[in-house]
Amino acid sequence: MSAPPPRSAHRYALLALLTASALVSLTACGSGDPSGPGAGGGAGGGAAAGAEKKAGQLPTGNVVSGVRKDAAAARLLPERVRKAGRLTLGGAIGAPPTATYLADGKTAAGVDVEITEAVAKVLGIRIDRQEASFEAILPALGSGKYDVGTGNFGVTDERRKTIDFVTYINDGQGFATRADEKLAKITDLTQLCGKNIGTGAGTTFEVTLEQNKSLCEKAGKKPYSVKTYSEQGAIWGSLQQGRTDVVMSTINGLRYAVDQQEGLKFLNEYHRLDVGFAFKKGSDLTPAFQKAVNALIADGTYARILKKWGVSASALTTSRISPPELH
Repeated sequence: MSAPPPRSAHRYALLALLTASALVSLTACGSGDPSGPGAGGGAGGGAAAGAEKKAGQLPTGNVVSGVRKDAAAARLLPERVRKAGRLTLGGAIGAPPTATYLADGKTAAGVDVEITEAVAKVLGIRIDRQEASFEAILPALGSGKYDVGTGNFGVTDERRKTIDFVTYINDGQGFATRADEKLAKITDLTQLCGKNIGTGAGTTFEVTLEQNKSLCEKAGKKPYSVKTYSEQGAIWGSLQQGRTDVVMSTINGLRYAVDQQEGLKFLNEYHRLDVGFAFKKGSDLTPAFQKAVNALIADGTYARILKKWGVSASALTTSRISPPELH
């Protein structure tokens, strides 16, 4: 294991900022406060949304304020929802650009947050966001505690057995490490043998790593160790302090974090996955959500949200309901 590189005050400041955004609370990343990262940008976001951000700062500008109700999409909602005018969402705050908190510690911001509010506007309803840990959301959909969930949930064939999805972005699995680590592009998990891998608890990353541990033994190598954390800030802290050698997480999240922290490097994309709103199996909400996402794609709002958060390369051309896992 390589020793961590020297740390500077600037580096600590960036790590502290990212850690703080993830640790304020493990909560919702879904329904609404799109103006979060910069209330006051005005409809369309304008220059604020496209402006360069300084290290450690979240992008500003409201790019969803101009979204209007789409009658055709709203009609697809079940009558009970149209009458109530609201749904309950369980969301997980992780890290930017997916979902994080502003400096006030309570205003949610990020791709998940803004797409969810935009969908609510298209459907003409309110989506009440409730705090939830990532690993608790999917089980709670089946119990009826939440109508919908967000948390950068990748659409996998295993999850599709019990969960329905409406896709809204393409992300997936990737790796990052310290700049002094000799590892290059990881195309085979045996390249991780003998190392400590940090990742999120209850994620597809943890599942992938645990399912493939035997590869090292078959290759006659020392197995890798999987260390899981419930908070993104703790994952990066473990890497910076040398307790882990590699981080496995979302492609977009890794790129963002590496861009914000000195002494780290993004290794590569490993496995792309579509990401979607999550619902209990057989939910009657999926057609309305799919049409709403496609309406946002058509009117340009979707592209503006992704551009604001620097993830335009992850855009989908159309939303789908529970598509097969990408291979």
